[in-house]
Amino acid sequence: MRLAVVTSLVGVLVAAAVVAQRASGTAARQTAPVSSVVEGVVSGRQGVLAGAVVELRQGDAVVATSRTDAAGRFVFGALPAGVYQVRASFEGLEPVVLHVAIGAHVNSPLRFVLGVPSAGPADRLASLTATVWKSSADVVAGRGGAGGGVVDGVVGGVPQQQPPVAPTVRRVGGHVIAAPPEFSTADYDRIVDNSFRRVADEPLSTFSIDVDTASYANVRRFLNQGVLPPADAVRVEELVNYFRHDFGRPTSDAPFAVHTEIGACPWNRANKLVLVGVGAESPRQELPARNLVFLLDVSGSMQPASRLPLVKTAMRMLADTLTARDRVAIVVYAGDTGLALPSTPGDRKAEIDRAISELNAGGSTNGAAGIRLAYDTAAESFVKGGVNRVILATDGDFNVGVTSQGELVRLIEQQRKRGIFLSVLGVGDDNLKDSTMEKLADVGNGNYAYLDSLQEARRVLIAESNATLIAVAKDVKLQVEFNPKAVAAYRLVGYENRLLNKEDFNDDSKDAGELGAGHTVTALYEVVPHGVPVPGPSVDPLKYQDAPALTNRAASGELMTVKIRYKAPGGDTSRLLDVVVSDKTAPAGRALGFASAVAEFGMLLRDSSFKGTATWASAQALAREHKGDDPDGSRAEFVRLVDLAAALTAQREVGPQTRR
Repeated sequence: MRLAVVTSLVGVLVAAAVVAQRASGTAARQTAPVSSVVEGVVSGRQGVLAGAVVELRQGDAVVATSRTDAAGRFVFGALPAGVYQVRASFEGLEPVVLHVAIGAHVNSPLRFVLGVPSAGPADRLASLTATVWKSSADVVAGRGGAGGGVVDGVVGGVPQQQPPVAPTVRRVGGHVIAAPPEFSTADYDRIVDNSFRRVADEPLSTFSIDVDTASYANVRRFLNQGVLPPADAVRVEELVNYFRHDFGRPTSDAPFAVHTEIGACPWNRANKLVLVGVGAESPRQELPARNLVFLLDVSGSMQPASRLPLVKTAMRMLADTLTARDRVAIVVYAGDTGLALPSTPGDRKAEIDRAISELNAGGSTNGAAGIRLAYDTAAESFVKGGVNRVILATDGDFNVGVTSQGELVRLIEQQRKRGIFLSVLGVGDDNLKDSTMEKLADVGNGNYAYLDSLQEARRVLIAESNATLIAVAKDVKLQVEFNPKAVAAYRLVGYENRLLNKEDFNDDSKDAGELGAGHTVTALYEVVPHGVPVPGPSVDPLKYQDAPALTNRAASGELMTVKIRYKAPGGDTSRLLDVVVSDKTAPAGRALGFASAVAEFGMLLRDSSFKGTATWASAQALAREHKGDDPDGSRAEFVRLVDLAAALTAQREVGPQTRR
């Protein structure tokens, strides 16, 4: 069936009763079978939109709400006969409404194409150049002009890929979801949960901060595909740090505030849970000039809609925020490496947009050559006192040139000495090289985010651009000393791949994490009070020495002391800040309550031996109780993900079910 041709904003009635209209009232009426699964895809004028909100209504009542996945798809479960309204919307674009009459006839999947943005250029959400479903249910809402229609697989004048087979869907609990890929070569580092450490033996806990959020978005992608993530894809600290908290304003000359809370441990009431939070303020003055280099993987593995097309749209969004003070260059790599756009002032939008539009995927992946060229390009336009950063977007599938993690890490270590930071944006699913990308970002003085949707790209590059691009402190390390008179043992929740030797804390040559403007960092310690049995096997008494003598401070009522070392973004010498935590520390509040819910969620996904009495229900109850303000809906989404994970776990325990 050929796509409906829509050439203006005037509604056109066709044989399939499809009407192109604005979202102001006119809608298309279609039929679907009794007890039908209502599914479809939401696109912008150039392709699919991930993260679009789709509402199913009857009259004034909202029957169900969903968000589109990375391929722009949505599915609602079996519905009784009746007339429904399906409304698709995306921030910055005009919504579209379809009326669906569920009756006797089978119809193709619903198709929405939202119109041009209703916001300014900074919010221009140029949609993905991606897959389109051919269907009689095509609706375009726009503002007229050339290229506004849909003709034979061409959207907004941009050729599309071949239409895919409609996704296999299945019901999990109260959710209807698309089936995931059947084969995967994705690569995750092995994670062994931190165990309890006895204070008498190891009074110091030392680690590098972590502001990466890739694991949370990747876990969300797995769950939205109807699959529980591999345990090693779940990094609990990245789940916890996906959510921002108000840790107050700095009370010292440090560019960040330190906040602590203490309360009963939700999954083991005999123990305590201590939150250590670090919060950096957003800049109050004019933002520094930005010298950015987009390092884009255009190899053959980047062809799917959720990879290069998503990256191109994300880069357009970021480029739209640049001004004449900023500069941007584009380096691409596949079998060969090239400069797709030399360093260009940020206000030359047409040139930047043209360079991005002309990118196509194909060939093998010589990432090392691209990294070298990107750093050389950034160095040529280096802005003293500004933001100098390479933004690498890839699925991490390096297969030409330097391919081992060790060699790539050493290459980045050499390049960071130039004062240029590295951010990594991961995409893809079945061949995601998560461990490689995480390591590159860590040693490149940057951060690692995973883009499972255009909405996540907007969060990382637009809503939280200061935190992503502007560092206020680098090589930030925490060292916690526990008081053996108050604490028998402790366990750091997460941060397994961020642990440091105690000697590394005072060693300024040791690399650590970076803190961006507006970033918050949350760490949780499960603390076993003195006199409470320590989980795990015991150790025989020492033969040649006694326990170390206690100082007078041990009787002070202090639980522990948190020490933080950090450097200025352009500095080489660290500064020290310390904070005492006692039983008089602020009691558990919203930050600790919500963070503990996310930690429970992560431990359950990992099936951690330290999860204690944690359940999906308790994690969800904690999250609801401590949700607080939720302007972007991310915390409400978290509650939904907990529910979905619970349903998937129950399904796994009773055995596989037939997919719909």
